Amino acid sequence: MNMLEKLMGALGWIIPVVVLASLVLPSMIRVLREYERGVIFRLGKLLGAKGPGLIFLIPVVDRMVKVDLRVVTIDVPRQEVMTRDNVPVTVDAVVYFRVVDPNAAVVKVEHYLRATALMAQTTLRSVLGQAELDELLAHREKINQTLQEILDRQTDAWGIKVTSVEVRDVVLPDGMKRAMAKQAETERERRAKIINAEGEFQAAEKLVQAAAMISKEPVALQLRFLQTMREISSEHNTTTFLPLPIDLFSAFIKKMEEPPRREG
Repeated sequence: MNMLEKLMGALGWIIPVVVLASLVLPSMIRVLREYERGVIFRLGKLLGAKGPGLIFLIPVVDRMVKVDLRVVTIDVPRQEVMTRDNVPVTVDAVVYFRVVDPNAAVVKVEHYLRATALMAQTTLRSVLGQAELDELLAHREKINQTLQEILDRQTDAWGIKVTSVEVRDVVLPDGMKRAMAKQAETERERRAKIINAEGEFQAAEKLVQAAAMISKEPVALQLRFLQTMREISSEHNTTTFLPLPIDLFSAFIKKMEEPPRREG
């Protein structure tokens, strides 16, 4: 009976200890992954960021806020923007950032994710409102760089590092699309006319050079005439050309050019 009583007495205090440990230990021991940090507050006072690995906390006294250090992606919803040259466009963007100072991200701003997203929206509208449409379409890399620098400077106090900002899509009104298509078509027609005129000018230059060469060597004209006949005969035509020397008609031409004689 004595052994049984001793055993029951031991179980009487072991069971409460086990129950208490099962309740207290989960709040005392935390395991943080490699990309996580825990910002510790003791009685409301900031102790600092700890981790990764095993973290011990004092129950009731300590409180931990977990912060993810991986790159976070935020989709900036579509924004109606009026460009500097008064063209309404709809744009959206994506922002990449990460936490570099867990203490500042927890202490200096409430909900740093939401704060960064709202800051990205206002910055997008402000920067694109100062750019012209042609610059927005042709120099998007420059605009992305400007957005990244401004956002990074504004969120630096929160312990946030903005690594990249990309303007994904620019939607133009239908009327502007038709006007740009007409402008592009007109530009293509202008270039075609210029190229055609340059081709005719170059061809005329070559013809002038050829005429100068033939005037120095008249026999070249006869050779060119024979070459043309050879090309025509290779096409199996039924038409036959008989070349006649132009000198045969020179006497008749001179006679026609002489004034008529008057009879006595």
